[in-house]
Amino acid sequence: MSVKTIGVLTSGGDAPGMNAAIRGVVRAAIKSDMKVLGVRDGYAGLIKGELVEMDMRSVSNIIQRGGTCLKTARCLEFKEWAGVLKAKAVCEQFGLDGLVVIGGDGSFRGAADLSRAGIPCVGIPGTIDNDIACTEYTIGYDTAMNTTMQMVDKLRDTVQSHDRCSVVEVMGRRAGYIALNAGIACGATFICVPEIGLDMDALLAKIKAAKKLGKSYYIIMVAEGIGHVEDIAKRIEEETGIESRGTVLGHVQRGGSPTVTDRVVASRMAYHAVDLLKKGIGNRVVAQQKGDIVDFDIQEALSMKKQFPMDLYNVANDISF
Repeated sequence: MSVKTIGVLTSGGDAPGMNAAIRGVVRAAIKSDMKVLGVRDGYAGLIKGELVEMDMRSVSNIIQRGGTCLKTARCLEFKEWAGVLKAKAVCEQFGLDGLVVIGGDGSFRGAADLSRAGIPCVGIPGTIDNDIACTEYTIGYDTAMNTTMQMVDKLRDTVQSHDRCSVVEVMGRRAGYIALNAGIACGATFICVPEIGLDMDALLAKIKAAKKLGKSYYIIMVAEGIGHVEDIAKRIEEETGIESRGTVLGHVQRGGSPTVTDRVVASRMAYHAVDLLKKGIGNRVVAQQKGDIVDFDIQEALSMKKQFPMDLYNVANDISF
């Protein structure tokens, strides 16, 4: 199969490094004498035919930018087979021989459906949560952790000045990787992750034990979905007498200029994705394993389960007094 034209889109939540991945796809493809069409607004834009040709200069000066220059949007229509067939028709209309999809698990399910319909697709993991099981690393994760750390460091100044307890909610509804790693980096007294759940008795006991050792201020790191931080803060104040406040960091964690790690991993994954499509290979997800860039069948990737690093959680718990 001679591959002449490929497309690239971003889907799901934005993540720092997506632009670096887009840039990598465009430049690797053009280097291999392929034409690249950028799809605006994810699968919704694909169904609507919102495709534009990209060249070397169209991706200049984007590697350092957060977000995605192609934008992203939800598309309920694409969840139905009729929507997949509409997207296939658009791909055929524009002469796409393959498509690179940058996003998370939901985006990969769409890529699998489109591959099944006859359009070879390759997924690149882009999500700040680092919750895709087939890969050790997802684009945007390092930047999000550093953003979280910087914000909590600033918050810590006020917490320390007033001898307060700050309960900080970070992103990660089903995955506690940001909370765990940023919690360690910020010296959190206690870390709550969905993989473990909220043990209020253990949290209170840890604060009381730290107080006996002379600690006067506390950071509690909570992954979203565990519980309302204001409710947790209220309970802490009632049980310990320590003035407590809840803080939700929110979507600011998705923004900002990507770190070196995110730019490099995005570029490597993009190059690998283009190489697969150049060979006519689709229905794959690019991943990082032990520092190497590899790929998996999409269905195999979606069926994998990620093991939560309990050893790291235990380290965090033991050194957090």
